[in-house]
Amino acid sequence: MSTSRKNLIKTLRREGFDHVPVDFWLCDSQIEAFRKRFGHEDYESWFNLSHRRVEMEVKRNYSNGFDLYQRETLPADTKFDEYGIGHSKGSKLAFHMTRMHHPLRGADLNEILDYPYPAVDPPGKEEMNKAAATLHEKGLASLAFMQMTVWETSWYLRSMEDLMMDMMMADERATALLDKITDFACAKAGAYAEAGIDILSLGDDIGTQSSIMIDVGLWEKWLKPRISKVIDTAKNINPEILIFYHSCGYIIPFIDQLIEIGVDILNPIQPECMKFDEVHDRFGEQVSFWGTIGTQQVLPFGTAEEVRMESLSRLNKCGEKGGICIGPTHMVEPEVPWENILAIKEAVSEYESSL
Repeated sequence: MSTSRKNLIKTLRREGFDHVPVDFWLCDSQIEAFRKRFGHEDYESWFNLSHRRVEMEVKRNYSNGFDLYQRETLPADTKFDEYGIGHSKGSKLAFHMTRMHHPLRGADLNEILDYPYPAVDPPGKEEMNKAAATLHEKGLASLAFMQMTVWETSWYLRSMEDLMMDMMMADERATALLDKITDFACAKAGAYAEAGIDILSLGDDIGTQSSIMIDVGLWEKWLKPRISKVIDTAKNINPEILIFYHSCGYIIPFIDQLIEIGVDILNPIQPECMKFDEVHDRFGEQVSFWGTIGTQQVLPFGTAEEVRMESLSRLNKCGEKGGICIGPTHMVEPEVPWENILAIKEAVSEYESSL
């Protein structure tokens, strides 16, 4: 029998599988509930995940995040990510959700060009090389987190309203910002590829609950070539790397072009927004899937039997070629019953027994 790593890669290439790979990402309260139930927090091993997520530390090129905001006074508890994007708590009930603050909102061209964007740092690359090697020695696949690749990071910095207007008006500020972010994304993608990462997790949300977020033509002009450049950077270094692309919502009008530029895996295929069987019928010979069990409806509000049946439906649709790492579409939130989480695992066992 192959290692978990080899099995995951094999099924994501739709070449069959020894066992069905699964994925779970639990929120803090679910991890605490797991700890109380089992006496430890290593749910990834308990669920027998074939992979582990890794993320490279990068160099922050600003000293005080508050100094980046010339047009907004921030709450005192604001935290800053590597880009200097501010995040403050909107509500105690929001858990991991934050209010976002945009340092380049209202900025002119020179401010965009001179902004202290982050950079790939040699110590971060060295640690990533070690992390990937350690996982591979254990027979586990490495999945590098690099979502919010171009579009999302850019509008987080500029605000969606400003960036959309820049793009619609062909303003040079859009070109400057998107190119700066693309250059950094290429540097990161290259570093991950050099580290021997198995799966590079890219992504930008381009769908909403019931429709696309951005006009297809606008996406083709501004975003497609830049995402393609990031993918090419990684695959030119390591042709075997698998490209995972995340977008929430309805994204069917973009899927054929995502495949065209090198995407191998789509995530999460929200069943509340798209019918999995229809997506699989159209694209299942060209791309694989990750997630697919909805966290808006069936996981929090369905019965364990409904979760089990939906999971079996996904596995039967994909069949013996595989092409799926099954699990929740997003982080498992506090309201999801343990029985419903377990039902996915039980469906996998049932499916494997039937083969």
